[in-house]
Amino acid sequence: MAIKAVFFDAAGTLIKPARRVGESYAVVAKKFGVVVSPPQLSERFRVCFDASSPLAFPGAPATAIDGLERDWWKCLVWKIFEPWEPFERFDDYFTELFDYFARPDAWTLFPEVLETLSALRGRGLVLGVISNFDSRLIGILNGLGAGQWFDEIVISSRAGHAKPDRRIFAAALAKHGLDPNNAAHIGDSEEKDLCGANDAGLMGILVDRNGESPSAAGPRVTDLREIIPLLGD
Repeated sequence: MAIKAVFFDAAGTLIKPARRVGESYAVVAKKFGVVVSPPQLSERFRVCFDASSPLAFPGAPATAIDGLERDWWKCLVWKIFEPWEPFERFDDYFTELFDYFARPDAWTLFPEVLETLSALRGRGLVLGVISNFDSRLIGILNGLGAGQWFDEIVISSRAGHAKPDRRIFAAALAKHGLDPNNAAHIGDSEEKDLCGANDAGLMGILVDRNGESPSAAGPRVTDLREIIPLLGD
């Protein structure tokens, strides 16, 4: 069946931090008297993030989501800094860090993003985002000039489910009355994006910018522009 909609993951696919995560964590921590090397913090972030529970809150009322998102990140950041306890003024540190990553200038678009979105829109396709992110994403994408291209931005914290759970893909499809066979999803995680989308019935495509997954179980691109010929006419 013809592809009528294309969905994108966000971090690692459309956007990336303007500087390494560990560097940002270290720069802000130093202001509060905690000195840790950026590589150590980058590694701690990777380990703790991978071990964390999904950023999703099934059944939570919409009015509670902002607080739940903040608490989720606060717990994660606390775990990251456990080897360097005690961390005095941790609450103040977390507030500054959380607010920093809400700023569009803390992020940057991958170079080909706007060109790709324009080309896809020119083909009359529905465009959306399906991301394991929180409510800050909407302001980030808008601030970077990408938000205007999307018909829908579905984030796990508000959808109640996180990729690779097929229910977050179903939620995005339902907003446009689409059949899974009519949609593609592109992301940088083989498990969450490629396999998650395939399991939900969509066409999954892996963006593998650094060539780390040469044996991926599905279509693989190194640049988002390469997805266009994969979608057919």
